[in-house]
Amino acid sequence: MAVLPFNIPGFNPNVTPPKVRFPAGATDCHAHVFGPQSQFPYLPGAAYIPPDATPHDYARMLTTIGCQRAVLVQPSVYGPDNSCMVAALKSGVFNFRGIAVVEPNVTDQQLQTLHDAGVRGIRINLASETEGLKLADGERLAPRLKEMGWHLQFFLDLEKMPEAEAQLASLKINIVIDHFAKCQAANGVDGKAFQALLRLMKRDNVWAKIMGAYFLSKQKPMYPDVTPLAKAMIAAAPDRIVWGSDWPHPGARANMPDDGDLANQFGEWVPDEGMRKRILVDNPARLYGF
Repeated sequence: MAVLPFNIPGFNPNVTPPKVRFPAGATDCHAHVFGPQSQFPYLPGAAYIPPDATPHDYARMLTTIGCQRAVLVQPSVYGPDNSCMVAALKSGVFNFRGIAVVEPNVTDQQLQTLHDAGVRGIRINLASETEGLKLADGERLAPRLKEMGWHLQFFLDLEKMPEAEAQLASLKINIVIDHFAKCQAANGVDGKAFQALLRLMKRDNVWAKIMGAYFLSKQKPMYPDVTPLAKAMIAAAPDRIVWGSDWPHPGARANMPDDGDLANQFGEWVPDEGMRKRILVDNPARLYGF
């Protein structure tokens, strides 16, 4: 198969060591690996073609910012072919867990094989250009996944999908909402979509990732207008918040960050050391089974 030219920027390899110190056992709960294309081809018509971003590349970044554990999330451009992520989980390069994408008719044996590799959840992507599982698929899969101790992770835009609040609230399984549900920082904590997110966060089975500020704001590189949103989510559910870098940042495009800045940004969101440990160490240990 021909290698396709990449059409988005690659990650910044020159990570600045952050000023903030992460606690022992700190976990990056959201990242992706890509390539090599010759081994792991992208979906036909994939929404983007990223440069290679290998587990070794990722491990170097993690070591620089002070993480000892990490969660790989299946990106939309691979669809339900989790081969690249599973290879990374099995590589021994780092202490990884995984979040997979599956077909609606996934078998019990396929789920068990993913579990044995380190997968602990399924991602439903409702905010991507690439077709995948629907919310109804998650509702149908939930009893099987719950029995395995897995969760459902959602990438969605609550501002464009206000009806999703009721649908997510009806799910009888732990769910994780990433990227602040794309609630725009300019609308503030009183924005309708963000208030819907906070209502969901009050439910005992709803978790969220504070990550991906470049989806919400134009105030780079530290995105100070996102800070009130992060603090409000932490206040709503301190035991159900985790943090992610979103490395190698396929959605950042022209706003490619320095991951050291993202670590410092987290330090500003969470100035209390005890709360940092809860979000970076304790909460991920419960959610992903580290």
